[in-house]
Amino acid sequence: MVSLGKLSKTLLFTLLVPGVIAVVIPQVLAKWRPRPALPINRSMARTLGWGSIALGSILYAHTAWEFVKGDGTPSPTDEPDALVTEGVYAYSRNPMYVAVLLVIAGQALLRRSVSALWWAAGMWIGFHNRVMGYEEPHLQEKHGETYETYCEEVPRWVRIRRR
Repeated sequence: MVSLGKLSKTLLFTLLVPGVIAVVIPQVLAKWRPRPALPINRSMARTLGWGSIALGSILYAHTAWEFVKGDGTPSPTDEPDALVTEGVYAYSRNPMYVAVLLVIAGQALLRRSVSALWWAAGMWIGFHNRVMGYEEPHLQEKHGETYETYCEEVPRWVRIRRR
């Protein structure tokens, strides 16, 4: 059974962390520095932007739900005890970061904002450094051989084609 407390903590974390990173900051950047605009027509930008935001939001909700089902939250201070490998975690070891990047990229497209697109690039570098420098060593220490096997089977980010 899903804990109402874990669900509430997940919703609060989502608003405060990914919500600020993926929604508030790109909007502020787009308003603060509206020029130059991305060289894409408004209609295409709107379509691609909303598509990316929708896909990222659905993906994030799925990943957060997998953590709640595992009796944890997406917060690093309240992670599930067991390694989450179900759902999209069977295809990517870091789909939550991918989801947040899709929302940021969607914001950049929707507002045709070069600044927000640079924010997406910077966040990808930051996410990659966090994964490599903290999360992977932490999960290796916590889950040992189970995590090693998982890393051999599932790519860090995304696999475009099956092997």
